[in-house]
Amino acid sequence: MTAMIMHSPALVLAPREASGVWRNSVAASLAVTLHVGVLAALMLGWSTEQPPVEVPRVMHTQLVILPPAPAPVPEPVAVAAPPEPVSVPVPPKPVVDPQIQAQKLEKAALARKRVEERKAEQQQERLATEQRNRELEQQRQAAAQSARPATPAPAPAPAPAPAFDSRQYQPLSKEAPDYPERALDKNIEGDCSVEYTVNTQGRVENPRVLDGCHPLFMRPSLAAANTFRYQPRVVDGKPVPVPAVRNTFHYRIK
Repeated sequence: MTAMIMHSPALVLAPREASGVWRNSVAASLAVTLHVGVLAALMLGWSTEQPPVEVPRVMHTQLVILPPAPAPVPEPVAVAAPPEPVSVPVPPKPVVDPQIQAQKLEKAALARKRVEERKAEQQQERLATEQRNRELEQQRQAAAQSARPATPAPAPAPAPAPAFDSRQYQPLSKEAPDYPERALDKNIEGDCSVEYTVNTQGRVENPRVLDGCHPLFMRPSLAAANTFRYQPRVVDGKPVPVPAVRNTFHYRIK
């Protein structure tokens, strides 16, 4: 809205109308200010139209049923192939000369035969020794009964014990030594003498090999000597040990 003000020269010249001029100036200033405000509002986008009414927003929902999920398919499992068999080389069997094998078998058979013969001889010697001991005991008992006096007589002085010959001290039982395989293979023969002590129980103690024995015959000779059993020697009614008893083993290949 525009206000137009008309100035009259008659009014300016009249001093009594000065107050009316001031009022007009104020009105003009207000009009200009109003115009400037309206112009600024138009420049800032102000409009005389009413703002549109905002339509309320509506949310629509819908129920959707999904089909069941398919069952998971198991993944194929990789199966490891079995390991290939490893062939182990078999060492070749040693070739044995049949002639040498036959000789060894023949020697072994001869050694066994010789051992069996020696055992039979030892058995016969043992039986003969037992028979001889029984006869001596019977003779001693018969002599004691015949020499018994009718009246007691003073006891004679004990006579000195006769010298004991250990070479005649024969065992009641013994076993023959085994012929060493190495000696058979090398055709080695020889003799081996063993010295030991017979204790009061008739057993062998502290056997030792004398000089001149082949090293291959030492161990079987000591083992055989430990198997000897003797009749304990009795002196004045008491058993006594017998030292320095010797026995010689003869190793022969027949």
